[in-house]
Amino acid sequence: MEKDQKIEEIAQWMLEELRSAGKLYQDQAVAHIREKYGDSFLYINENGNVSIDKEVKKRFKKLHGGRAAWERDAFFWAWV
Repeated sequence: MEKDQKIEEIAQWMLEELRSAGKLYQDQAVAHIREKYGDSFLYINENGNVSIDKEVKKRFKKLHGGRAAWERDAFFWAWV
């Protein structure tokens, strides 16, 4: 599967999880991505935490159209 397709697939999964649960925790998303796609869509950010590939987050943001916000202190996305 091509990288762009995987980015789309991950972002779609993230949106579906957000829709079904109302929140999407980063650690839940990281675990899913690692299990299904390996570490190629993850990186260690400047704070030393595992984070999701910027292209995946960009696509996820496009899909939710600004209707979800990142809760920085609790590490999750939720509907606004």
